[in-house]
Amino acid sequence: MPLLNLRLSKMESGGKGWMCGWPFYTVYALSLLAAEVTGQIRYSIPEEMSVGSIVGNIASDLGLEPKRLISGKARVFTAESSEYIGLDKENGHLIIKSKIDREELCGEISACSVSFDVILDNPIELYRVTVDIQDTNDNSPAFQKSKIELEISELAVPGARFPLESAIDPDVGVNTLQKYTLQPTDHFKLNVQNVEDGSKNIEVILHSPLDREKEKHHNLILTAFDGGNPQRSATVQINVVVIDVNDNAPVFSQSSYKASVVENAAKGSIVTTVSATDADESSNDIQYYFEHATSVVKALFSIDADSGEVKVIGDVDYEKHKQFKIKVKAKDKGGLTDSSEIIFDVIDVNDNIPKMTVMTFSGAVSEDAAAGTVIAMLNVQDLDSDDNSKVSCSIDLNSPFKIVSSLTNYYNLVTDSELDREQIAEYNITITAVDGGNPRLSSKEILKLKISDVNDHAPQFQQESYNAFISENNPPTTTVLSVKAEDMDSGSNAKISYFLIEGDLNGSPLTSYISINSETGVIYAEKSFDYEQIKSFKIKVKAQDGGSPPLSNNVTLNIFIQDQNDNAPQILYPVQTGGSVVAEIVPRSADVGYLVTKVVAVDVDSGQNAWLSYKLQKTTDRALFEVGLQNGEIRTVRQVTDKDAVKQKLTVVVEDNGQPSRSAVVTINVAVADNFPEVLSEFTDSTHDKEYNNDLTFYLILALAVVSLLFIVSIIAIISVKIYRWRQNKLFYKSGANLPVIPYYPPVYADGTLQQVYNYEMCGTTDSRMSDVKFVRPYSQNTLVSQSCLGTVQREKQEHDSVDLHSEQKPPNPDWRFPPNQRPGPSGAGVRPDEAGAGAGVIAGTGPWPNPPTEAEQLQALIAAANASEATATLGPRYNLQYGQDYRQNVYIPGSTATLTPNPQQQVPQQALPPPQALPPAEVPKAAQTPASKKKPTKKDKK
Repeated sequence: MPLLNLRLSKMESGGKGWMCGWPFYTVYALSLLAAEVTGQIRYSIPEEMSVGSIVGNIASDLGLEPKRLISGKARVFTAESSEYIGLDKENGHLIIKSKIDREELCGEISACSVSFDVILDNPIELYRVTVDIQDTNDNSPAFQKSKIELEISELAVPGARFPLESAIDPDVGVNTLQKYTLQPTDHFKLNVQNVEDGSKNIEVILHSPLDREKEKHHNLILTAFDGGNPQRSATVQINVVVIDVNDNAPVFSQSSYKASVVENAAKGSIVTTVSATDADESSNDIQYYFEHATSVVKALFSIDADSGEVKVIGDVDYEKHKQFKIKVKAKDKGGLTDSSEIIFDVIDVNDNIPKMTVMTFSGAVSEDAAAGTVIAMLNVQDLDSDDNSKVSCSIDLNSPFKIVSSLTNYYNLVTDSELDREQIAEYNITITAVDGGNPRLSSKEILKLKISDVNDHAPQFQQESYNAFISENNPPTTTVLSVKAEDMDSGSNAKISYFLIEGDLNGSPLTSYISINSETGVIYAEKSFDYEQIKSFKIKVKAQDGGSPPLSNNVTLNIFIQDQNDNAPQILYPVQTGGSVVAEIVPRSADVGYLVTKVVAVDVDSGQNAWLSYKLQKTTDRALFEVGLQNGEIRTVRQVTDKDAVKQKLTVVVEDNGQPSRSAVVTINVAVADNFPEVLSEFTDSTHDKEYNNDLTFYLILALAVVSLLFIVSIIAIISVKIYRWRQNKLFYKSGANLPVIPYYPPVYADGTLQQVYNYEMCGTTDSRMSDVKFVRPYSQNTLVSQSCLGTVQREKQEHDSVDLHSEQKPPNPDWRFPPNQRPGPSGAGVRPDEAGAGAGVIAGTGPWPNPPTEAEQLQALIAAANASEATATLGPRYNLQYGQDYRQNVYIPGSTATLTPNPQQQVPQQALPPPQALPPAEVPKAAQTPASKKKPTKKDKK
């Protein structure tokens, strides 16, 4: 048999190691099957490693491919309940899953390790891994008491020994207790004794006499040190009390006591009794104590201080502790003591049943599997010892399987004969493990194994045919029925798919009416059915398995449509009309049971859905009428009285017997009257008022809408007109900015001379209707001279500042005449070119001016003024004004033979008129726009 070459460590074949005090056997390599080999590997790590730390790479250490861990579903199995080491299958690392505390895991045992198995499938392989846990100095020494009291007689001779309680350090090796020191050493010195089990006993020895009269108390400090790095220590104070003489110390009857205790012993059971004697008279006053007892010993045993009986107070478990060593001390009243030791051997009892763990289990095996095929691997352990831990496994005799031992504590379940799935498709295999104790204990594990086979069976429906009922008006995707077929095969051979066999229904394919879930076999309705159109139809469903080649089977499905209450009752009588009111007349003398009318209704549904019942829903007077439940007849239930209203309104509800029920409502007007005119007036007025109110509301709403619309249209029209005029005026004034304004003076004179001087503004256009004239109150001549037509240009600023604006000019002299030489024309006095465009002037004449100029004359004046600049070159030399001369004499009136002549009496002094500034021809003042020019002429202005 070839051995596995391990890289980390090797052990002699058959050697033993310890894991938490339990034996395990190491084997280098052995053959599990014909070609699979398992082996063992060992690692060593310190305790308290952090979670996630890497212990080692098991894949590389065992020579495995990393993919093998994944394909073989590698996993870690441990017999203990706690799992400290995990496996990372991606990279083959063993990692720390939880912190390992060596003291908690192994206690006082120095050799501590954790063992587990790594198992792989396909093929099955098993590797045993042992991880040694190395101790670290993570615990300090500790004394069980913070203060020790010693009573020593003053007559104690030098060399007297006094045992002390040792310190406890859970660590092992060099990290545990190594030495003690005692301070001071005036009277006492420290003696340390090494015990075979590695522990240390300490005692103080008196080396100089004590004198109670000099010193009653001595305080000592005892220090314990371990050997770790860094070194840890613990201290305890010893208080020595010097007492009177006590000549003899107690003496135990035995230097050591040996006893045995059965595990699971009852609490209170006496294990042994220790005794000591004292030669002094106070021998009966000896007290017994446990010395250097651990917490485990104190939890399991107790000692009676007076009798020395040792009793069980806890649960003794052989699997945890096989032996106990306890130090006991006897002390008399004088403070003298003696020590002894008790050794308890724990007797094992067969109290643990064998524990079986299924390491791997396939769950299914083909019926053509060869004999010897491994089906499952099991691990069997018994925590007892000797014969109690010997386990044997077995299975049922009448079974085509057997169980064989592969290696220590491992068993394989294999096939023993051929399998036939058609006879037995599944096996419940019971594996029994029995130990060798007395009485024997056993445990069982049941494995459920399925047998797979070839595809040799077609699916079989549970029924030969199916009948399904579905209500009409069903919503789409409604479940109609679920069909199911079974296949005796297993695995993919038993995976069934369902299909509809193609067909037609009323000229449409069946798939437009019905669909089926190919996996579950649930049949759904694709559309809503109508009982009146389709009452029943048939379809065929095919079930096909997933084998190769696939096998199938068919079944017929009959689908019946059920009628539903989907039609409400229809009222045949009385007929409800929207344009007229029908009323039934009941005379006031009608007797009880008088037939008023009968409600007639039908329901197109069938069965109980067409059973109709009648009832009154609302009446004006409930006690006057009633309706027949089955026939719909409305009758009076009492005599008519004068208090009954003339108009009675009855609401009859016709309801069918369906679930849920449907209903129809009819309103019947009943008139309680003896003559027809009274009935007519009652119903006519009501109808007319109602119609009148409805018409009035409609017209009010219509009028409000029309008024709102007209208001909005008016606002829009006004704004549009304003914008249009503003744009027209802007274009006009831009084009006619160079046109002068021709003055006009009204005929307010009687003898040919103006009575007053007027100032006015005028804007003229080619269209006389757009002309604008604005009259202002009379002004002085000086004022008229300084104002233009538009009121925006001051021609003579100096003249305007020097003349008193508030003085009125006298009337012109009547001696002014119109000489022929001053008539308009080339022979008359000319006008300065720079005066041609002035818009204000003074007019005086000798003859009357019966009518103002016509529109044609004004147009001629405008044309003449526009051409004035063209005549400047010819008229300039002939019509020049001298500075200081009143230029008003040079104004001539277009269309008239009169010209203005100066009045000598009203001659303005030369010094009063400053010389005008000559303007070049290109800088002739243009008429400016004024508010008056923008204003439309009113009737008053035209007058």
